[in-house]
Amino acid sequence: MAVSNTFYKLTVAVIAICLVLVFVIALITGMWVLTALIIGFLFGFFLEKSDLCGASAFSEVLLMRDGRKLFGLWVVIVTGMLGFSVLHLAGLIQLSPKPLLWANYLVGGIVFGVGTVLAGGCVSGTLFKTGQGNINSMAGLIGIPLGIALVEYGPLSLFNQYLLKHVVKNTEGGAVTLSSLTGIPYPLLALIIAAVTLVLLGVRRKNRADTVIKAEHQPTSFQRIMPGRWKPWQSGIAIGLLGCLAYMSSAASGRNYPLGVTHGVLFSQLLVTDYPLEHKWQKPSPPAEGTQLAATEKMAPKPNKKVQWWLILEVISLVIGAHVAARLSGKGSLQPRPPDETVIAFFGGILVGAGACLASGCVVGNIMSGWALMSVGNILFGVTTLLANWTTTYFYLMGGQWGK
Repeated sequence: MAVSNTFYKLTVAVIAICLVLVFVIALITGMWVLTALIIGFLFGFFLEKSDLCGASAFSEVLLMRDGRKLFGLWVVIVTGMLGFSVLHLAGLIQLSPKPLLWANYLVGGIVFGVGTVLAGGCVSGTLFKTGQGNINSMAGLIGIPLGIALVEYGPLSLFNQYLLKHVVKNTEGGAVTLSSLTGIPYPLLALIIAAVTLVLLGVRRKNRADTVIKAEHQPTSFQRIMPGRWKPWQSGIAIGLLGCLAYMSSAASGRNYPLGVTHGVLFSQLLVTDYPLEHKWQKPSPPAEGTQLAATEKMAPKPNKKVQWWLILEVISLVIGAHVAARLSGKGSLQPRPPDETVIAFFGGILVGAGACLASGCVVGNIMSGWALMSVGNILFGVTTLLANWTTTYFYLMGGQWGK
């Protein structure tokens, strides 16, 4: 065990040095987009430690009568609310809740929810499970950008544009949020929601039988954190805090939003399949007064597709972070699956991608981040996704019958 602990500690030390080095380079050069490598790596690491996939969090409520992962997602949201409140009050971020595109969220939520069951994961789930070596997730991950492209650039783009016309705004013309509906300032409402959560959690713990079985050999703190598994609420806190750092990192790179992965998957594919592309990696600088574009810039062909490098670096490093976490836990090798499951996962991935694009986000962007920003539209998406996931789980995975 001493050798194993030494190996783990050396591995963690090397990783920590690499992450610090990336931050130092970003600090010196001002290329804050590089910090997306740190955010993505830690995001994948945290997701893998508790297997916190949105799709399984929903499905396991029916399949196993287990709501721990669903609670873990709620912890991400509440932690994000509190963190965003602090950053907002400090003037470090500008809150950017998504608009109430009710038609997009209803249609996209249904397609997305069905797809998550068939693919065996949401967008972030297929990413970190790919890092674990799950063949089905790899197939789903191949299908996801195809589904996104169908909506973004393909035959479903006109349908998407039609849905986007159905938007509801608040009295000031902005996004409809819980704060705008209640009239309660965002930080105060976040505090109220967190307090209610703690009270309900305390009541639940009090009513639950306190049966604690102590193991003969208690693992060390390091063994629990690195090789061991995390409880979903522990990953929830870590991801919620990480989302706050992601908000600042993203905003400094020209993208004013916390964690999100959907379009990062698409952009990664576009790097291979499309040219030319418009690359975004920092805040646009306003042109100086009196300056004119050079003739070569005027004549240069304008790309019709844009890629955001913050998202690209985040999703790539997410897979790496998940793989490292899996390796530290003694996993990370390829996990064969029946061929029919792999084929279904591929087409499920197409549905996941199409649904996420219709809804402008997935579990990460619309639930982890969107609910934390109190977007009513994202809450509608989350509820629709949950119901679609449960319906598909019941008929597809449970055969239309309740287990004993």
